This record gives sequence, structure tokens and C-alpha cells, in this order.
Amino acid sequence: MLLVSRWTFWVKVVCLASVLLFQVPVSGRAVEITVPAAPGTLEKALMDAKDGDHLILAPGVHRGPVIISHSIDLTGFAGAVIEGAGTGNAITVDAPDVRIHGLTVTGSGLTLSTQDSGIFVTENGDRARIEDNRILDNLIGVYLSGPENAVVMNNDIVGRRDLRVNERGNGVQLWNTPGSKIVGNRVSQGRDGIFVTTSKRNLFADNVFRDVRFAVHYMYTNDSEIRGNRSYGNTVGYALMYSDHLRVFDNLSRGDRDHGIMMNYANSSVFKGNAVEDGGTKCVFIYNSNKNRFEDNLFRNCQIGIHFTAGSERNAIVGNAFVGNRTQVKYVGTRWLEWSENGRGNYWSDNVAFDLNGDGIADQPYRPNDVIDQVIWAYPAAKLLINSPALQILKWAQSRFPALHPGGVVDSAPLMAPPAVNITRKETRHAG
Repeated sequence: MLLVSRWTFWVKVVCLASVLLFQVPVSGRAVEITVPAAPGTLEKALMDAKDGDHLILAPGVHRGPVIISHSIDLTGFAGAVIEGAGTGNAITVDAPDVRIHGLTVTGSGLTLSTQDSGIFVTENGDRARIEDNRILDNLIGVYLSGPENAVVMNNDIVGRRDLRVNERGNGVQLWNTPGSKIVGNRVSQGRDGIFVTTSKRNLFADNVFRDVRFAVHYMYTNDSEIRGNRSYGNTVGYALMYSDHLRVFDNLSRGDRDHGIMMNYANSSVFKGNAVEDGGTKCVFIYNSNKNRFEDNLFRNCQIGIHFTAGSERNAIVGNAFVGNRTQVKYVGTRWLEWSENGRGNYWSDNVAFDLNGDGIADQPYRPNDVIDQVIWAYPAAKLLINSPALQILKWAQSRFPALHPGGVVDSAPLMAPPAVNITRKETRHAG
């Protein structure tokens, strides 16, 4: 009897273990579901989905709006389209760890006050990944509204070409989204390519911007990086406002109409290896910005190389190349600004200089603006007198007696050759 009881006990234990082993994989296993392009099927699939499921959309139009409230992977075969209803968002992500990739997303609403978007990620959408999609003809392409560590990567984002610029939304918009990354996207026809406000620790890298107002627009965003982006033919390349501790490396602005780089209350940031060329007005505009460092950048073929104004202080400008700008520096002030450091200054294409000892540093300091420049900037009508004998004598006297200068920029160690800022390398890296 004792043996039978023990045998019965162990049979029950084995049976219970078998049941548990069978149930755990089933309850935790991700399911792959193909969703046909038929009315109501996507909505039902999303309602029935569990965390970890993989929904694959068949080719065709899947009607939205779509709300994702589970941590799923949403992808599609070639030709799969999610089309919103023309109001609100086409897709709303309201769960963590959602991945959306390989889809065409269109059909958002057109109301700026409600931030209508192709893909809208809420504060619950931490670690969302929006990858390899075509996000077309929406008001805002992608909006990250509060999630942490989200990624928007390798998407084609085209805004509403039928709207005026001020009526359009931004390609990618971010608000209070720490650690999020916007990488390798191609953005056009929006208001701003990327607009970020009230955020931190963001990375914008290797994106391409065309036919927008500002390629990158920063407001109240700190401790972030802008690297390897390209801006072509926009109103402004990189507009950095009310933001501190930015790292701005290896970006290109070509043919941007007003400014390549515009700074307004941007402080304690580093700009290195950037190239601004063929701009309409100013390669760089620095307004009331302090303790920044510009090193080894190229500023070429703008009307003004750098415009420096409004009490900006303690900025280091060294090792840069100012090439072919109609006016290299515009500065109106009574303080002296030294633009060299540890015996190394900048390269100035209009500096006719000698280097008798062959150390790569010109033998005489260079002053890119003088009192005549300042008079003309303050009183444009004075251009009529630019070739008068009196002004020519004053220019000659300043060159012989520097004490006659009322303040301005001086480079005590101008370079004889420009630093290497390789535009071709940038273009090759971003090809395609």
C-alpha cells in the first residue's frame, strides 16, 4: 500500500510539471500574424494582439486611424499602406517597445493645434522604433511627445507640398523626449526638418533636409549632439536657440538662404568640422551666445562669413577657414576680440601675408574689420564715400597705427593654409 501511495504521488508530480511546461511557452510565445487589407481586420488584430506579437500587413490599403496599445512589431509586405481618416493621427503609439517598419503611412489630419501626425508616440511609448518607412503627405511626419529613448531611423518623410510653409507641420517633432535619436532620415517639404523643444540628451545624425524652413531647430534642449547632417537650399540650416552644451560636428549647409548656422542664446557648445558654403546671407550668425567654441570649420562663399553681435562673450574661434566671403566678419562693438589661441588663429582667403620662417603662421596679425567697415554697417549711405581720398587715408593710417582702431576682431596668428574640412567625404558618406 505504501508503494502504491508513493507511486501515485510521483505520477501527480510528473503530470503537474508537464502541464506547467506546456503552459509557460504558450502564454509567453510571440505570435506572427498576417493581416489582410480588408475592412476592420487591422483594428481587430490590434485589439487581439498581445505584447511581443508580430503583425505583418498584406499589400494594399489598411484604413486607420490606428492605435497601438501593446508592445508589438508592426511591419508590412511591399505595398502595405496605413491610411488615416484625414483627421487626427494616422497611427498613435501608446505602449512601450513598439516597432513600426517597412510601411507607407499617410492621411493625418491638418490641424496644427492638435498636432495631427502620421505617427504620434505618446509618453507611454518608451523605446519606440520607427524605421524604414515612407511617411508621406501628413501634417507632422513623426511626433515624439514625451517618450524616452525612442528611435526614428532611415525613413523618407515628405510633408504637404500643397500647403504654404507656415501651414505645414515639421518632419520630425520632439517634446520632452530624453535620449531619443533621429538618424539617417530624408526629410523634405515640411516647416522644419527636425524641431525639438524642452528636451535633453538627443542625437540628430546623418539626416538630409531639403525644401524646409529650418533644417534643424533647437529650443530649450541641452546636452545633445547634431552630427553629420546635410541641409540643402533651406532658409536656415541649423537654428540653435536657448540651448546649452551642444556638440555640433561634421554637418553641411549648402545654399541655405539666410544662415548656415544661427545661434540665439546658445551657450557652452562646440562646433567642429562643419562646412557652410554658398549661402545667401550669412554663414554664421551669433546673437547673445556665450562660451562657445568654433574650431576647424569651413565658411565659404557667403555674403558675410560670420556676424557677431549683441554682447556675445568668451567665444573661442580658432582654426577655421573663411574663404571667399564678400565680408569675412561683421562685428560692431568697442571691445577687442582675439580670434587666436596658443599661437594658432584662422585662415582668411583675403589676407595677403608672408610667412618668412615657414611655420604656417602669417608674420603679421590680421584684422578682418576696421573702423570704416563699422561706419558703413551702421550708416549704409556711407558706401558712397568708400573710395574717397579721406577714407583711403584713414584706412592707410589704421594699418600703420593699430591704436586708431576703436575695437574689433583681431587674429594675432592667422593661418597660411586652411584646415581640412572634407566636403567630398561628407557627400560620399550620405550618398543614396
